[in-house]
Amino acid sequence: MAVLIGKKAPSFSAPAVINGGEMVDSFSLDQYLGQKHVVFFFYPADFTFVCPTELLAFQKKITEFEKRDVAVVGCSVDSQFSHWKWLNTPVNEGGIEGVKYPLVVDQAKTISANFDVLAGEYDYSEAGELFFLGTPMAFRGLFLIDKDGVVQHQVVNNMPLGRSIDETLRMIDALQFFENNGEVCPADWHKGDDGLDASQEGIVEYLTKHK
Repeated sequence: MAVLIGKKAPSFSAPAVINGGEMVDSFSLDQYLGQKHVVFFFYPADFTFVCPTELLAFQKKITEFEKRDVAVVGCSVDSQFSHWKWLNTPVNEGGIEGVKYPLVVDQAKTISANFDVLAGEYDYSEAGELFFLGTPMAFRGLFLIDKDGVVQHQVVNNMPLGRSIDETLRMIDALQFFENNGEVCPADWHKGDDGLDASQEGIVEYLTKHK
């Protein structure tokens, strides 16, 4: 598994469904450079079981991301037509109607591969035939990307394990606190807590105050 922390997020241009139902042919995270932080997350597939709980949970707290000037973007290996259908299917019928943030199409699996969250890989048999070894879907990868396009946080879960939206917000708060104040964030830091001066004196002062 690649560690992308401190590196530029892989660039791509791909179809997507935005605003809950509008198909676009060319969507890129580059549009946010210099403008917004981005939470870019992968999920295995449309019309599954854990996935709608995550996508709907992101939408439920979308105003919290907007208050922090953060764009939320999802991605799976499904087609734009599958995304569109899922987005326009009521929740009580297994859909995610009401989700408005973009869902990117990765049918070629290249985006998942470049972010190194693809749950398998292509290989050749002894007969020279191409086959896929593993599961041709993405793990639950999540990447927090700053305004310069650099990955500052990543977490990757196996398919049965849903993510915490509150933890994602906590990491955004920590990143923005560091960007705005220059102080680092100690263990279990939450918005409103003291930061930490990254010096020996600062560490001693913090630990003495919070022992």
